Amino acid sequence: MLLQVEKISKFYGAQKALDEVSFSVQDAQVVGLLGPNGAGKSTLMKIICCYLPSDSGKVSVCGLDTLGQSLQVRRHIGYLSEHNPLYPDMYVREYLDFIGGIHMEARRVAARREEVIALTGLGRESHKKAGQLSKGYRQRLGLAAALIHEPDVLILDEPTSGLDPNQLEEIRALVREIGKKKIVILSTHIMQEVQAVCDRVLLLNHGKLVADAPIGELMRDQDSLESVFHRLTQNERSL
Repeated sequence: MLLQVEKISKFYGAQKALDEVSFSVQDAQVVGLLGPNGAGKSTLMKIICCYLPSDSGKVSVCGLDTLGQSLQVRRHIGYLSEHNPLYPDMYVREYLDFIGGIHMEARRVAARREEVIALTGLGRESHKKAGQLSKGYRQRLGLAAALIHEPDVLILDEPTSGLDPNQLEEIRALVREIGKKKIVILSTHIMQEVQAVCDRVLLLNHGKLVADAPIGELMRDQDSLESVFHRLTQNERSL
């Protein structure tokens, strides 16, 4: 079991951000994480990434516990946050060398750096500083950094936010390709993106998991994903 989430709950004071959320992902696929603002998506991703502890429940990644074995877990996870934290004065290769050096021996970094540059299509822009890149190429650089240590699980928070149509399709195609070999958890508000990229959907509402199904099953009655989303988030019996 590569990713196992068991009855995770999290409180911020009196507010319950997550309410006994459980799911598992066993093999390579792209899983869409959906929900309205305040549903608990960011909290869930941070708990999986070991940035936040849960108040109850358990998360394991590749058989490792996120609370007791957090350093080992982080070796198996790549994370691209919504606000891509690049160093604008670093050149592309310099930045990837820096990130790679955190995760692996120096002798392995250069080869892996060139692999992720090729994978993410950064080659023609790799002579530039991060601050000189377009938004689309900054996202590619963030993806390259998240992938450089060859994680088993890749977590992407709104990876196509603010991209133009061409950049958006390029990043979606890249995510689909990565999802053939890795578990990808993709948080997004763009329903068309979920339909275009994801194999499965997790829908959170008020901290509860109200749907967990292959995307084709959710839309088996020819519903649009928007209408499914609206029905499940408005149906109080699902909460």
